[in-house]
Amino acid sequence: MQKPDSRQPGGPAALRYLVLFAALAGWGTVNAAPIGADPVRTTPESLGIDPAPLASLDADIASAKFPLVDSLLVMRCGEVVFDRRYPHDYAATYGKEAHTKGPLNARLTGRYNYFDPAWHPYYHGRDEHTMQSVSKTVTSAIVGIAITRGDFKAPLSTPVLHYFDESKVKNVDPRKRRMTLQNLLTMTSGMDWNEDLPYDDPANPSDLMEAADDWVQFVIDRPMKDEPGTVFAYSSGATELLAYIFKRETGADIEQYAHTHLFGPLGIRDYFWKRTPLGVVDTEGGLYLRAEDLAKIGLLYLNDGRWNGRRLMSSDWIKESLTPRIDAEEGFKYGYQWWLLPHGEPARLAWAARGMGGQRLLVFPEDHLIVVSTAWHILNEASIEFDVVRRLLPGVHPHQCGSQSGS
Repeated sequence: MQKPDSRQPGGPAALRYLVLFAALAGWGTVNAAPIGADPVRTTPESLGIDPAPLASLDADIASAKFPLVDSLLVMRCGEVVFDRRYPHDYAATYGKEAHTKGPLNARLTGRYNYFDPAWHPYYHGRDEHTMQSVSKTVTSAIVGIAITRGDFKAPLSTPVLHYFDESKVKNVDPRKRRMTLQNLLTMTSGMDWNEDLPYDDPANPSDLMEAADDWVQFVIDRPMKDEPGTVFAYSSGATELLAYIFKRETGADIEQYAHTHLFGPLGIRDYFWKRTPLGVVDTEGGLYLRAEDLAKIGLLYLNDGRWNGRRLMSSDWIKESLTPRIDAEEGFKYGYQWWLLPHGEPARLAWAARGMGGQRLLVFPEDHLIVVSTAWHILNEASIEFDVVRRLLPGVHPHQCGSQSGS
């Protein structure tokens, strides 16, 4: 149940959001700053950002004018200019819900009780915050690294059923046989999966999957609804299949692979990744990261797959991942587990990773701007990013970043 906030404005409101964020980023073409394992921290003024709007926004979040926001990080030119955490007593906030069985609490205790303060939003009180569906974007990055390294050899045109014993799969028909790896990456699997239902609706298939023991079997058994590749239907189950397929194709556990080939090179030392009851990595929403480490994922893509002079993923994968494949919801387009936001004239694309409860990674490539926010408003979904943009907008000015020398 890791879909982003369900009440994102569409139409004119979405357009205002994109215009505001584009203005926030500044309009000049910039070069990337040197990228290291630990981004440099600097003052907002040094990168063309007035400190007063940031201080005002900081005060309002701290005073709960914007409730249940856990952190806000702003990075420009590869340097952190603002980074704050806002503590909340989630044991008190969700105390009643934590002990009431329902779709968000099917097991009453443990890692899939979304009201359990030991697990949500922070992992056992540490700095790692639940990423929810941002995990999907990270999963895509790991697949790209494995393809670049030659460890994932199958083309994305490979049928999904290639990795299953068809005699043990329900609802097999010609459409399911035509479902490919690329369809999973682009949320066009064609499976009957309506995740637009509220997550407190017991009919939501994501809830049903997480209440099951064998998530992979639950997903692959789903009946088909559409021809693969033709209809965008957001599906946490589609991404969960990638964890199983990754191991079948590479022989490696996707978390262990990420530890060696993604998290290690980026200097991401503190993270946690949940698993299903049968031990499969929860690629659809189980990752916990620090906000600053999430920003590194955006920086990796900004630097065309390079980190400290070392190529982790190919330019081709970056380009393919961030190419719009299909129209998604509320004016967005969708690539390989990336939400893509057209903005500006001529139109440019902002890249977004989005997760339930307020998890956001927003990247504006032409301007080398990254904004990361975390939150845990899971009962009354609302997005702070619109207010963040409006408040920061007056204090952000065009700025030329330094030349790139470390990527």
